[in-house]
Amino acid sequence: MDFLDNLKLKYAQLDLSGKLVVWVSLTTLLFWLLGYLYNPITDWFGIPAGFVPAVLQPWSWFTYGFLHGGIFHLFFNMLVLYFTGQMMLNLFSGRQFLTLFFTGILAGGFAFTLASGLFTDFFENTLLVGASAGVYATLFFICSYMPDTPVRLFFVLNVKLKYLAFALIALDVFAIVTNTNAGGSVAHLAGAALGYYAATRMKEGIDVLEGFAVVGDSIVSFFKSSAKKAPRRGKMKTVYKNQSKTSQTKPSSNHQQRIDGILDKISESGYESLSRDEKDFLFKAGKE
Repeated sequence: MDFLDNLKLKYAQLDLSGKLVVWVSLTTLLFWLLGYLYNPITDWFGIPAGFVPAVLQPWSWFTYGFLHGGIFHLFFNMLVLYFTGQMMLNLFSGRQFLTLFFTGILAGGFAFTLASGLFTDFFENTLLVGASAGVYATLFFICSYMPDTPVRLFFVLNVKLKYLAFALIALDVFAIVTNTNAGGSVAHLAGAALGYYAATRMKEGIDVLEGFAVVGDSIVSFFKSSAKKAPRRGKMKTVYKNQSKTSQTKPSSNHQQRIDGILDKISESGYESLSRDEKDFLFKAGKE
């Protein structure tokens, strides 16, 4: 019991990105086990190529994101998802992060169905699996929202996020042209487009994902460790734009100016350039 209690404690201490990684990983492992016992099960939950096969199993537009083609496919997706989640949760709510991820999953699935339905010979006998579209949505959101922020790749090379985004797009275009995992690359680009569009609109103070807010609320409540359900909010909030309710007191201009100054510092020098006090202030502001 001590081992299980420790696992529960560790899980409860994770933030939303960590909990999402756990659930996607566990679901993938479960499908691998079931696939070992009965191989056709993967075909039931992955997205088949073409319009008609996909329409006959519409649940696959969601469930394919919880299957992966191998251990490295799962590992790299979860690694990127965790770190982009950490960066996004420093600026936005868990509700927005999860809504963007799952909307990216749907966008990638629909894009694959459209492409494979129009170009049947090119995508013949293809089955789409993996959370990459959702991961790309969160990654390209961060790349577009703070493009000049440097990140360290492979613990050696410092690269600005915008250049990382350009390189990934080039790789996916090459994969489509050469028909090397073309279906997966179509889904990647759909997720990337969603992330880019959401970030550019978010900079203008417009949350384009608001229409999916109800779904985001239900997912957030699932990941919360507390049994007490938090009241649903009508508007998705970001740090840089406070949407006050009638019962709330409007934040002071000095408070907002400090937030804007911290965001400018992140854009110019990266999140790691912030002091501990600035990080704590930004975290608390994001929860207001």
